[in-house]
Amino acid sequence: MLWSLAKIILFVLIVSALTLGAGYLMEASGGIQVAFGGMEFNLGPLQSVIAGILLIFAVWVLLKLLTLLVAVLRFINGDETAITRYFSRNRERKGFKALSDGMLALASGEGKEAMNKAHQADKYLNRPELTNLITAQAAEMIGDTKTAEKVYKELLKDNRTRFVGVRGLLKQRLSEGNNDVALKLAETAFALKPKHEETQDVLLRLQAEHQDWKGARQTLATKLKTGTLPRDVHKRRDAVLALSEAKDLIADDTSIEAREEAIEANRLSPDLIPAACMAARGYVAKGKKKYAVRVLKKAWEVSPHPDLAAAFAEIEPDETPQQRLKRFGTLLGKNTDNAEAKQLLAELHIAAEDFPAARRALGDLAQDMPNTRTLTLMAAIERGEGAEDAVVRGWLARAVTAPRGPSWICDNCNHIHNEWVPICEHCKGFDTLAWRQPPAQLLATTGLNAEMLPLIVGAPDKPSENTIVPVTEPVPTAEDIEEAEVIEAETTKETSK
Repeated sequence: MLWSLAKIILFVLIVSALTLGAGYLMEASGGIQVAFGGMEFNLGPLQSVIAGILLIFAVWVLLKLLTLLVAVLRFINGDETAITRYFSRNRERKGFKALSDGMLALASGEGKEAMNKAHQADKYLNRPELTNLITAQAAEMIGDTKTAEKVYKELLKDNRTRFVGVRGLLKQRLSEGNNDVALKLAETAFALKPKHEETQDVLLRLQAEHQDWKGARQTLATKLKTGTLPRDVHKRRDAVLALSEAKDLIADDTSIEAREEAIEANRLSPDLIPAACMAARGYVAKGKKKYAVRVLKKAWEVSPHPDLAAAFAEIEPDETPQQRLKRFGTLLGKNTDNAEAKQLLAELHIAAEDFPAARRALGDLAQDMPNTRTLTLMAAIERGEGAEDAVVRGWLARAVTAPRGPSWICDNCNHIHNEWVPICEHCKGFDTLAWRQPPAQLLATTGLNAEMLPLIVGAPDKPSENTIVPVTEPVPTAEDIEEAEVIEAETTKETSK
């Protein structure tokens, strides 16, 4: 309202000034005398001003005519668009100004203003490859997904803008959670621009989610060739994909191919624990136990892990506990100070009913690293040495409420997995699982492990009284935890007496 009033006042002032000036010129004396071709023209002050304005206009028209003449000459010389450019130059100037204003509005978050400027630019320029993209992004900004989708489909009609249209539709389908269609669009975008890093990453993730391991390996190879992935990372992730492919082959009962894929995965990344375990089992199935031992020992030297020990035990499933303890000496020759190695050795001694040796092997882990496994091992040792039931119950009560210890944890979202998988079950991250201690905020108990002593394989058919047999425990409820805390309190009182 104030701006409209100001414009009216300004207009009135300009008209008043012009009228006043014209009055002064009418009343003024003198003028301009022009002699031309034997003729004289006497112009008064007002007439002189009008003549000057007309002269300026005539010069402007003359310049326009000269530029038109130049355009005609260029057209005659072969420039077919010279005359068209001459007449559309002003429209282009307005169109590009509207286009730049639309881009600025888009960058500043003004979606509606950006759409208006894009429509204005399209009217002047008639170049949808420039204006449609701004229109689509502005429509997405204000939540008008239908308009955005319509514009993206228009972009598909032009070879120059087809990739932009596919990429826009791909992002829409990903936001909707329609990953099946998104996978097809990602494949199309990848075919149009295989070197586009973002498209490579999206396609790789979608292929992994759909368990298209061969396609994912091809995409990964392209990332290596185009320089968007370091060679060491490519080697690791290719091993993960090979391992995942092997798991699927095992599910389809094609064990020969599965073993070959698992061995290939282990060759690509020897420190990949699941690949080492699967490769070892493949060698055992082929009767090549020495190769299996070598694979597991190499992986154990890099990172001791209970899955490696379990696979090592499966090499000789019918051996006695004493024979197993002796054979495991080759595996435990390295990383003897590692917590996993100490717990493994304690389990082996418990299976052999050598409980003092098990206590020595476990050392101070139950005090320094109390978790479900170490505390359960202490309970087994106390039971084997003939300790009172109250002492054993005390260790088990602590085990119920203790942290679960190292687990497969996603580096992105810290989600805990019961077993290794190539894709996080929570955040869908690819190759993000690591065997490590949960963060401090996740150290609360999550229940007893499914198998307290998983390595006691091939025990005698009639185990002795002191032999600890693997058991599967249910996840404790709140009532179980409360009862365990009461037992622990009673145990503390009895021991203090």
